[in-house]
Amino acid sequence: MTENKGIMLVVSGPAGSGKGTVNAMLLKRDDFAFSVSATTRAPRPGELDGINYHFITKEGFIERINSGDMLEYTEYCGNFYGTPLKEAEEVLRSGKNLILEIEVEGAMNVKRKYPDAVLVLLLPPSYSVQEERLRGRGTETEEKILQRLARAKEEVALADCYDYVVYNYDGKADEAAAHILSIVDAEKRSIKRNGRVAEKYLNS
Repeated sequence: MTENKGIMLVVSGPAGSGKGTVNAMLLKRDDFAFSVSATTRAPRPGELDGINYHFITKEGFIERINSGDMLEYTEYCGNFYGTPLKEAEEVLRSGKNLILEIEVEGAMNVKRKYPDAVLVLLLPPSYSVQEERLRGRGTETEEKILQRLARAKEEVALADCYDYVVYNYDGKADEAAAHILSIVDAEKRSIKRNGRVAEKYLNS
C-alpha cells in the first residue's frame, strides 16, 4: 500500500457507543467517504437505492458472495447485509479514507480479507454508561435493551482483535472523532504504508 491510497477504517461499537454521530463528524471532511452497504431486505419508506443501501435480490447477493465481490457480509433476521468490494476499492484508490460502520463479525471478515484495514472499537466510557444511554432513549422495550446489553458483552470480549480503542464520553463526540483522525494520520505515516523509504529518499 502507498501513502496515496486511502485507509480502510472499520468503526465498530455496541449500541449506545455513538458510532453514527462520530462517523458523521468524520464524513464532514473531504478525505473521508462512507461505504453504501448492500442488502436483500425491502426498502423502508423514504429509503433510496444507492443512497441508503444497494437493494438487491437474495439470489443476486449470493452470486456476489460466490464471485468474491463482497468485502464482508452477514445474515441477520433472514436478510443479507454486506459491503460491495468494487466500490470499497474505488474509494481507496481515489485517496479517500473509507469508513465501514459494521458489526464485530463483519470487522473480523474485513481484516481477514484486507489485512491493511484499521479496526477501531468505539465504546461508551463504561458498561453502566452504555446502559444509561440505552434506557435514556426511551424508544425500546426492556427486552430489547437487555438483548443489546448482552450483545455488548459479546462484542467487547473480542476487543483484542481490534487495533485501537476509542472512548466516546458524553458530550465529547468531537474528541472521539479527533482521536480517530489521529489514528488515521499515524497509520498513513507508518513504515508499512510507506515502503522503500531509504530508496525514495536517497534517489529524490
